[in-house]
Amino acid sequence: MYKIFHGFHLVEAYQDLKKAKRLAKNQTVARCIKLTVAITLSLILWFLPIDTFGIEGLTVIEQRLISIFIFATLMWVFEAVPAWTTSVLIVVLLLLTVSDSSLWFFTQGIPVADLGQTVKYKSIMHCFADPIIMLFIGGFILAIAATKSGLDVLLARVMLRPFGTQSRYVLLGFILVTAAFSMFLSNTATAAMMLTFLTPVLKALPADGKGKIGLAMAIPVAANVGGMGTPIGTPPNAIALKYLNDPEGLNLNIGFGEWMSFMMPYTIIVLFIAWFILLRMFPFKQKTIELKIEGEAKKDWRSIVVYITFAITVVLWMFDKVTGVNSNVVAMIPVAVFCVTGVITKRDLEEISWSVLWMVAGGFALGVALQETGLAKHMIEAIPFNTWPPVLMIVGSGLICYAMANFISHTATAALLVPILAIAGSSMRENLSSLGGVETLLIGVAIGSSLAMILPISTPPNALAHATGMIQQKDMEKVGIIMGIIGLILGYTMLIILGSNNLL
Repeated sequence: MYKIFHGFHLVEAYQDLKKAKRLAKNQTVARCIKLTVAITLSLILWFLPIDTFGIEGLTVIEQRLISIFIFATLMWVFEAVPAWTTSVLIVVLLLLTVSDSSLWFFTQGIPVADLGQTVKYKSIMHCFADPIIMLFIGGFILAIAATKSGLDVLLARVMLRPFGTQSRYVLLGFILVTAAFSMFLSNTATAAMMLTFLTPVLKALPADGKGKIGLAMAIPVAANVGGMGTPIGTPPNAIALKYLNDPEGLNLNIGFGEWMSFMMPYTIIVLFIAWFILLRMFPFKQKTIELKIEGEAKKDWRSIVVYITFAITVVLWMFDKVTGVNSNVVAMIPVAVFCVTGVITKRDLEEISWSVLWMVAGGFALGVALQETGLAKHMIEAIPFNTWPPVLMIVGSGLICYAMANFISHTATAALLVPILAIAGSSMRENLSSLGGVETLLIGVAIGSSLAMILPISTPPNALAHATGMIQQKDMEKVGIIMGIIGLILGYTMLIILGSNNLL
């Protein structure tokens, strides 16, 4: 979806660099080793005697699912192939080996009692059209329409104007505006666009000043943190929300506006802390900065349609509990309006980040399989989650998530951890109530994922900012660690206070 966005050249250069690294000769052997390890360990788990697992009542189907889950984990951690490719492969493996439409030799000759409960193939395929997927599609369509109409440039210019020309306030402006865009646009597209606006500013600043480092760092920090503000800001948010609202699971019915009501204040506080940290670490040598953002908003009737539809959609999302219209349903309004009016064409539909959607769908498919095969139930019975200290469960899951998300995809981290934590949380709801409940557990994963920004590889916005040449890795590591520690402490404190007082 990035070709029409300002700064596409930055994203293209980043993708070319990633591809070159994957295809490098010295990486071929490493990739083969990673693939061999992932496949070998998964096959060992597949063919082990079933009583080796020590889970009473474990069936053949459940054993296969454990093997596929470990395969998914290793493939996402190793990144021997793109993360979305792994997700698609997982869905196919689930369909062919554990569904009610499996290949005949996976079911033939095995007693029904030993084979166990299969997953409905329709349930797996429905993951590609899950309401959360529709929510993301609506967000992508809004972002594309906003760029085509010039609304993004207009908003950036208007929103940055109040911050004047003093360097410290220009920095604050870039932080807050980047975060605002990141709540509704892809983090990568937001970072690329804002870095493009920032490029002439960076060139004009003194070469020996630290201020340009702070400005360049502000973009990935704000893009990562800002995404936490809405359910569509980043995939981990949507994954957590899906399991929190699952009618057959936790069924907490947290709406789009409700999410914003507690995550927006938290996000704003963290952003101001980031501003303070960047000012202290990278003080400006030049006290004023002149901003010039090129581009104009269009004024034809289709652009007017975009402006009105954008505003209506955001308002309906924020007040979904008042209107009674589910946020997933609201997401289809801009899709219908823009397609009917010709704002969005079939070429524009090709710009949607389908790889992100497939990545999320693969994680959902694993969660569906855990529930329908009965493996989730057997895990709850076999592992005494309810005897674990609640503090250990919450803090431990947050730290594990944060550590993983610094090295692998944020979406993959959430896709792996959230289904397992949802199972664990459902078995110890009473124990967790004093610390905010299951909401603290699952939303904590979304927070931990977004705060993972220590390395250039941690998240695309980091990579794009690092590619400007303004930021050294040691600077990114320092800022990332400080923001991670502060963000996690504040995030869990907020969730525990709100959850304990039934405000979530």
